[in-house]
Amino acid sequence: MSPLFTRTSVAMAALFCLAQASAADIKIGVAEALSGGAAQYGTSIRNGFQLAAEEINAAGGINGDKIVLVVEDEQGKKEEAINAFKKLIFQDKVLMLFGPTLSNSAQAADPIAQASKTVVFGTSNTADGITSIGNFVFRNSVTEADVLPVTIRAAVKNAKIKNVAVLYGNDDVFTKSGYDNFKKALEDQKLPVTTTETFAKGDVDFKAQLTKIKATKPDAIVLSALLAEGAPIMVQARQLGLNVPFIGGNGMNSVKVFDLAKGASDNLWVGSPWSLQNRSKENNSFIVAFTKKFQSAPDQFAAQAYDAMHITAMALKGIKLSGDLNKDRAAVRDALPAVKWTGATGAFSFRQAKDKAGNAAGFDANQLPIVSVTKGVSYEIVK
Repeated sequence: MSPLFTRTSVAMAALFCLAQASAADIKIGVAEALSGGAAQYGTSIRNGFQLAAEEINAAGGINGDKIVLVVEDEQGKKEEAINAFKKLIFQDKVLMLFGPTLSNSAQAADPIAQASKTVVFGTSNTADGITSIGNFVFRNSVTEADVLPVTIRAAVKNAKIKNVAVLYGNDDVFTKSGYDNFKKALEDQKLPVTTTETFAKGDVDFKAQLTKIKATKPDAIVLSALLAEGAPIMVQARQLGLNVPFIGGNGMNSVKVFDLAKGASDNLWVGSPWSLQNRSKENNSFIVAFTKKFQSAPDQFAAQAYDAMHITAMALKGIKLSGDLNKDRAAVRDALPAVKWTGATGAFSFRQAKDKAGNAAGFDANQLPIVSVTKGVSYEIVK
């Protein structure tokens, strides 16, 4: 493990060299998983931030000042996220920060931002209770509690599902929260569960659980997993002749599933706050710009990061920064809740009152597209 303030450089992070920042630059921290099992999410997120920051700076920046991104690789690990937050807040003295990539890491690192009264803005944290950590914690990622019931309803209707088996990771905040929300949604919708099986992060052999599931003859498998485990689960299921649909949570919502699971990802259902097929003016502009810059299509994680940077820019444009870091950090906190933004992911505003789980991301989950995978291509199901 790296010492507290000694980090391994990531090649792409060199694009945001802190040494080149001027006194008038606005330093914003980005702590994302750029290596390790969560890098398929974190790299997309970093790219979304980079594109948005470049657009904002090209259009005059923040009242004439430029955004400078200070990027740290938190590797998808709780201890590394803690180290990255400490470095960005106390050594780099960023105005605010984005990240980390996984909810597990957010539960560990966000309290550091809260204690230092520094805004932390999550764009991929969907587990319950993240924003209940404190009033400096924000997110624009749609929670599992919001989206999973909608996903199940759409999958049941379109795939004629009458019962399901459940498989989830029981040692991770995100996958356990996903299971809890899946369980509630299944109960609310009175959908029978044939069996419930578990796995742990880092497992590679899931045949025992899948064999038990196959014996119960479910119409579908509800899966709360990250891609590192979720993709091989689908591959091994197909190898066992278990060819039923999978209903996944946010961890399965990435085009990387095509690379990791290939044809085994067919008939995967996920709810998404973003769709490549949505060709609104704002989303089309984002898709064209992202594809041109990175030579690949964006995904949900890039879109949410892109929108989060623009949301932040709107808040910053309404603030007169004083140079007193404590006062300026508090001003960011006070300005963010009022921002309304229509971007790649559609219309967004923060909930003005958190629900019982501390959720504060303001999308209408019933308007979310539900995406199914077929022949390695995702397409939108119109509800």
